[in-house]
Amino acid sequence: METEQQLGEIVIAPRVLERIIAIATSKVEGVYSLTNKNMSDSLAKSASGRGVYLQANEDGDLAVDIYIYLDYGVSVPAVAVAIQKAVKSAVHDMADVLLDAVNIHVVAIVPEKTPKPDLKDLFDEDFLND
Repeated sequence: METEQQLGEIVIAPRVLERIIAIATSKVEGVYSLTNKNMSDSLAKSASGRGVYLQANEDGDLAVDIYIYLDYGVSVPAVAVAIQKAVKSAVHDMADVLLDAVNIHVVAIVPEKTPKPDLKDLFDEDFLND
């Protein structure tokens, strides 16, 4: 039986996980957009996750809080569960990281005829140059 040789350390920046979470969330049917939890986060450069707040406890378990707007007429519990599944799956598949909790915070329901923001609006800053 072959054993895997350790070639070095792999470090994944929290911003990478935040981006994965934001994209997975925005692709769930019924999600209008992500939003920061308060106005000061909107003004801070560190709020690059746009409504995604990742935290680790002292045991190393990771939890994420996601703040979202939903489309009018969707089942809030069904969309929330779909987000939780999509986020856990995406983070595990892409980064081999397990999330202990995915907490969904529905901030508002958006009226039917409101134009949906573009996915590229999540990434309007040049995050490689900071």
